Amino acid sequence: MRIDRRFMLGGAAALALALGAADQAAVARDDSGSAKVVAAIKADKQASIERLRAWIALPTIANMGMNVPQGAEYMRQLALDAGFQKARIVETGGVPGVFATLDAGAKDTLAIYFMYDVKHFDPAEWSSPPLEGKLVERPGEGTVLVGRGAVNQKGPEMAFLTALQGFQTAGVRLPVNLVLVAEGEEEIGSTNFPKMLADPEVAAAVKRSVGVVMPSTGQSKDGSVSVDLGAKGVVELQLVSSGEHWGRGPAKDIHSSLAANVDSPAWRLVKALNTLVADDGHTPAIDGWFDNVRPLTAREKQLIAAELPKDEESVKKQLGIKHWINDEDFLASAYRLASQPTVNIEGLVAGYTGPGGKTVLPGRAEAKLDLRLVPNMTKEEAVEKLKAHLAKRGFGDIEVIVSGGYSPTASPEDSVIVRAAAATLEKAGIEFTLFPRRAGSWPGVVFTGPPLNMAAGHFGVGRGGGAHAPDEWLLIVSSNPKVAGYEQQAVMYADYLYEVARLARPR
Repeated sequence: MRIDRRFMLGGAAALALALGAADQAAVARDDSGSAKVVAAIKADKQASIERLRAWIALPTIANMGMNVPQGAEYMRQLALDAGFQKARIVETGGVPGVFATLDAGAKDTLAIYFMYDVKHFDPAEWSSPPLEGKLVERPGEGTVLVGRGAVNQKGPEMAFLTALQGFQTAGVRLPVNLVLVAEGEEEIGSTNFPKMLADPEVAAAVKRSVGVVMPSTGQSKDGSVSVDLGAKGVVELQLVSSGEHWGRGPAKDIHSSLAANVDSPAWRLVKALNTLVADDGHTPAIDGWFDNVRPLTAREKQLIAAELPKDEESVKKQLGIKHWINDEDFLASAYRLASQPTVNIEGLVAGYTGPGGKTVLPGRAEAKLDLRLVPNMTKEEAVEKLKAHLAKRGFGDIEVIVSGGYSPTASPEDSVIVRAAAATLEKAGIEFTLFPRRAGSWPGVVFTGPPLNMAAGHFGVGRGGGAHAPDEWLLIVSSNPKVAGYEQQAVMYADYLYEVARLARPR
């Protein structure tokens, strides 16, 4: 998931949140049924942590083809164990998805989106084994669980499943019916997820839902929460320059002395890349790139300004930077983060990159790029414009290999899922703000775009970090009274379901 903890976007001053506040909010939701659910969640805490550790121990890594059938079956069984009556694996032509339904006999239905795949990892870079799920102390946070997928996204998802098991153990009916759609290749751009949603049974079930929610850890260190109304889109791709496709330069690596009379595919790639941005090194220069970009509205600017952290220097320190682009002030930089599409080089590879030198003229060079998109851009438009831009400048031989991606997503403030998030946080005493667009990406457009055209977003409390990086972690026991631990995460999901049921009814 292209999960990002809002980069610099969290930070409204928080109201104090006692560790029991979420429990109290849930108890206040209705009568003894809710109290029974909270008690069941509390009793299940240690077993739930062990379930999370067991899930982390089985990584499904799409770009490596690791545990593809095993990961899908594991996800299917987790759904059944949590109370879904029906769960089946949906073939997509790539990594399969999992579709499950829970009929609680309720009036309304909520759809839940899961990803069960994770990013790859290098164990040598971790302080503890990435598949162990070790519990360690993290200064200023509390007890955390370290493991690949801990926060992105297995931890929040397991907390949600724990909430469902709390209803099941307590013998209390859920206030809403549930539809679960889980995919196993979000980390490579959800290439085949639309095929899963095209399944007639899946499409019909999702369509009758009041919205789609993905469990997440939503709290900043001060305890506040940002409820995001959308996310940028993303396209991941490779640009490949080779003697084979160019018809010039070597078909394989040759001695570098021949650079005197043989063309270089590596330099050709560099020259092509240089046309993609302006001389400032960051402004996209692809022909027509800004044609359909929608500027921020006055309301969106208002929301961004309200969300701006007070301590700019701590944000810079966390990122390891000293300047924003163009030395802009903090607010202008925040506007840029939410509003600007980007052309980013993730990596460059050509020839020899080992110790010392090796005098070769590479026959092939590759750049990995990601393109971040904002409303009203689309993935298809971005790819077409990139190819046309290269061809116009004589670089039509450079291969453009799209590995995945999706268009941006947006949901209205008055949607049921957003209002339920706000009500749940308010009743728990947690200060929150609405934010128009997260800088990272997720495939929400498959729900918010045609043909479904429904609201979709994230909800959750608690904290975590290190997504896609070594020592990824999820907060289990919080040392900060303003921040929820793992148990409180689960309770808040139960609370959220009650709010969805209440607000889905006609006003």
